[in-house]
Amino acid sequence: MTSRTLQLSNKRVAHYLEQGAGEPLVLIHGVGMQASAWYPQIEDLSAEFRVISVDMPGHGRSDALEAGAGLPQFVEWATSFVEALHVGPVNLAGHSMGSLIAAGVAVTRPDLVKRVAVLNGVYRRTEAAREAVLQRAAELRSGTIDVDTPLRRWFNADEAQQVAAQKVESWLKSVNLAGYATAYTAFAGGDDVYADGWQTIRCPALVLTGADDPNSTPQMARQMAQAAHNGTAVVIENERHMVNLTAPDEVNRALRAWLQTEPQAENHEVEV
Repeated sequence: MTSRTLQLSNKRVAHYLEQGAGEPLVLIHGVGMQASAWYPQIEDLSAEFRVISVDMPGHGRSDALEAGAGLPQFVEWATSFVEALHVGPVNLAGHSMGSLIAAGVAVTRPDLVKRVAVLNGVYRRTEAAREAVLQRAAELRSGTIDVDTPLRRWFNADEAQQVAAQKVESWLKSVNLAGYATAYTAFAGGDDVYADGWQTIRCPALVLTGADDPNSTPQMARQMAQAAHNGTAVVIENERHMVNLTAPDEVNRALRAWLQTEPQAENHEVEV
């Protein structure tokens, strides 16, 4: 896999990993992670596609956005990144915060998105859930980072899951705290920014989550897929939030099926 940097129209630098050739697939990770958090997908899907996994602003080696940037600013950044690639419309997939960004691009710049995939995305949180993430965002802005709590929430005690958990722990511990806090604050307030826009998404839309993810729930996935014109909901049983790492085979199969989807009029739901 090749490490590259790209200067965007706003003069900020975006860092990304690239592997494979063919139709472009752009991947955007979640808060606290980095481009390599997509390693199971990069390794598998690069056999057929040009896979481009980008560090979100303030993460990895990508320049940060200004403090206080909201989800629209992250969507503008992603738009600039896709435009700077000069490859035309891309297949765009995001995980968690990355999924909010991917959906935002699909809503605001449909000309840049051939297909969109949302993994473990959030959609119209309950008031209690919103309050919990806002509190965590406030803690991050104050300089407090809690790594253990999300690890317990995201992974069970199985050996395979703990291998992934160790990687995630290393990424969380190495992340730039200011960049993390800015992104998490945007994530905390971003679940309804583009929620109404799902009704305008006409490209093939995959919405995938784990059945046991308490924050990116199966109900949210079904609502997003149903709102889109050509949406497919996939719920993977016995999985939580980091499903692309803990159930890579199931996720890769779902992504490959999505990448082969042509526009059509009906919505679907799949239990895995």
